[in-house]
Amino acid sequence: MSESIPQEFWQGIEQFNSGQFYACHDTLEALWIEASEPEKSFYQGILQIAVALYHLGNRNWRGAVILLGEGSNRLRRYPSTYSGIDVDELLSQSAALLTTLQQTGADKIIADGLSENQALLLPKIVLTND
Repeated sequence: MSESIPQEFWQGIEQFNSGQFYACHDTLEALWIEASEPEKSFYQGILQIAVALYHLGNRNWRGAVILLGEGSNRLRRYPSTYSGIDVDELLSQSAALLTTLQQTGADKIIADGLSENQALLLPKIVLTND
């Protein structure tokens, strides 16, 4: 892990947690393009989850399910906490949302959207002290 975490990373995390998923994607993608491993895959995992939540907001069930899975799979390679992020908590919340989406199904999400489906708890990124 790099000694210094770029300020843009924290901006992306704030955007994620405030529901600005498209902006989060743009912020983290700029970092991802320039990064080397292991940070490159870490940024990509978070931005894939952000894009999944963006898709969900647009009633794109399939895009949400695919990217939640891909982002989670990428982040599973990292320790419980990494770069000041509680990775296990993000994975747990993402898995719960993925399960709910799979059980609810595309038709209900597309018909009802997010506002009327209170069962959908969107993940938040929890910061750690490491």
